[in-house]
Amino acid sequence: MDLENLLKTSVENNTPDEIKKDKIFNYNDKNSFTFKLTKELVEKLNLMTWFQGYKKEAMVSTAGIRGPQNILYPHDTRFPINTIGITLATLAKALVLKEKYPNQELVKLVGCEVRYNSKTYLDIIARIQASLGIRTLTPKNRQTIPIWLASFLAFKLDLVGAEYITSSHGISVKNATKDLNNQGSQFLPNESIEFVNKIEEILNIANTRGVYEIEFSSSDDSHIDENAMEKLNNGIDLYCEYLNNGVANLKNINAIKNFDKKIVIDSVGGCAYNSLSKILDKLGIKDSFVWLNKEEDPFFHGIGKDTKNGAFYDWSLDVTVLAKDKEGKEYFPVVKSLDYGEKLKDYPINTVVLITDPDHDRLNIVQIISSDKKDTVIKAGVDYVELDKDRILCVFSANQSFLMIMDYWNSSLDKNSDSEYFMIKTTASSKAWDEWARAKGIKIINTPVGFKEIAGAVKKIEAQYEKNVENITIYDVFNKKVELGKNPRMIFGGEESGGMIIGAIEPIKSLAGRVALAMREKSATEAIIVASALISSIDITLAEYLQKIYDENNIISRYDVRVDIAYYNESEPDIDKLKEAKVLGEAKRTKNDIFYLALAMAKLENKVNLENIKEILSSTFKNLDFSNLLDVLFVGDGTYLDFEDKFVEIRPSGTDAKTKAYAGGCDKKILIDFADTLGNYSGCLNETYKKYISEEFVENCKENSFEVYEKYSTKDEDKRQFVIPNYSF
Repeated sequence: MDLENLLKTSVENNTPDEIKKDKIFNYNDKNSFTFKLTKELVEKLNLMTWFQGYKKEAMVSTAGIRGPQNILYPHDTRFPINTIGITLATLAKALVLKEKYPNQELVKLVGCEVRYNSKTYLDIIARIQASLGIRTLTPKNRQTIPIWLASFLAFKLDLVGAEYITSSHGISVKNATKDLNNQGSQFLPNESIEFVNKIEEILNIANTRGVYEIEFSSSDDSHIDENAMEKLNNGIDLYCEYLNNGVANLKNINAIKNFDKKIVIDSVGGCAYNSLSKILDKLGIKDSFVWLNKEEDPFFHGIGKDTKNGAFYDWSLDVTVLAKDKEGKEYFPVVKSLDYGEKLKDYPINTVVLITDPDHDRLNIVQIISSDKKDTVIKAGVDYVELDKDRILCVFSANQSFLMIMDYWNSSLDKNSDSEYFMIKTTASSKAWDEWARAKGIKIINTPVGFKEIAGAVKKIEAQYEKNVENITIYDVFNKKVELGKNPRMIFGGEESGGMIIGAIEPIKSLAGRVALAMREKSATEAIIVASALISSIDITLAEYLQKIYDENNIISRYDVRVDIAYYNESEPDIDKLKEAKVLGEAKRTKNDIFYLALAMAKLENKVNLENIKEILSSTFKNLDFSNLLDVLFVGDGTYLDFEDKFVEIRPSGTDAKTKAYAGGCDKKILIDFADTLGNYSGCLNETYKKYISEEFVENCKENSFEVYEKYSTKDEDKRQFVIPNYSF
């Protein structure tokens, strides 16, 4: 039995007959109809319990409200993502918009990638919005588009927002909706709470009045507008104009055109091909590339899939995930499943593969090089796998790939002498980026993890830029004041998980005249174009180029590690076992998080000093050295330990029962020891800990940290008001 059939069989066997038979409402009916949400249905489907889980995700999620779904029976409300939940959330968002902008023309966009049931969810969203008079743009025949294109069009066309169905590079059974506001930015928690409260209101009405009627338009309702997107060529022409004023400048395009080797693009899941191939064609560089995995496939061509103990197992699509085999040796399970030893056997030495994920917003880079250069690769700190006796495959982390990209972009850019250049990065990203920026005289702004945080920082700067403030300032998540002068330009924005954007050379304008210094969502298309220009412009391997950057900029923090601790098996097909395991896992995740968070919060409130914290940590982790610890800080969604020679960040996943432990510095073995030890700690408090910090303080620190984050988030907040224009498309 192949892996996809193994998955589907396990789902079929674990779905009760009553769920298979009862769709609740017929979401395949293309005619208009009314869905009556009765009090009995609310109880039968256990929707109040579902809602509590949904609300919890909305308040902490870094990238959409994600969760597993029943891939065969999407109405199964035992799972967080289901047709009933999508219905309630869509209705709530639509009602919030209508209250905010009464008696005005509301235009939203909805798009999706290739995941199971995505087009069903898209149809539900479009039809509910249409029934409420909201004009909903969607591609012809509901074809896929990337997340960054939905975000770009929300800003460029001055829409009230957009919705995109994806779970990024997560496992195949997961899905989610990413809510985008009128800027094209992902919702922050204060935006999510508005529609989450509205869902609760709808459920309460159904319970008190006995029924709540929800209207569905027909699938071909005139408010569902495929024609506008078709006339706009799905936004590709507008996006190419944007690229031509940035990464797709004449110098870069000519470099790619004149490159004498083919660059390989691996479109994992297939979504990237539909849009990116057309963009490359329009830019005149399509012949410089060859493709792997052009076909759209919700099982992602089997990539990242495996079996454990005879059961289906999904490693996700994160190329950088490390695992251990039966002998305890580390390997890259996702890279192994890409089967590059076979697929790339006829490609020449130094061939580069650019790997993108199902919603086409992340980039990973690998390169085939000769085995006799292995020492060079090791010296640069690059991981690799053996392809055959003569060739190895260098697997660059996003920290390494993006350092090369920002260095190339900076060196190739004709800069405006009147501008102050800055970059925005997440705290978990490489410390080498900070060192590089300081060497280049570029200002650095650190944010919490999540691309919406990067977009939030950009918007704070833009709000001052539009007011012609003489010296624009912003406070980063370390509470460091960054001064940007009157005419700032963003040179790079990115995060260690593979997402990046390049700032605009000249401010970007929407059709109605709004101004942006950078787009709001990470884009693998931007990354692929600038990476391709870099590849085409050097005559050494990427590992050698990386080493050159380290040497020229005196970078000390050359190594980065990330340890992902999963407290349960996300691929468990029995939803009851999955839920139970997740709850137990979340408790372990939270206990680990609170251990470090309470230290940071206690120091912030002057309840302990640095020497007290060193004593606590040294008594807890006797195998680690904390003598050169400089500070312990809460950074919005995790705890950051700053040392003289490294950093360690412990961060609970915002979407799952996982802990992520990041470390960066000059000694990889020490980084691994710190990340592995701190990330896997149980969170138990010893007597030294209790001597300095009360258990009551520990219990309340999470709630108190939300207030600290809120203060950071709202400081210098972008308060520009959105005005709905007269639409001409």
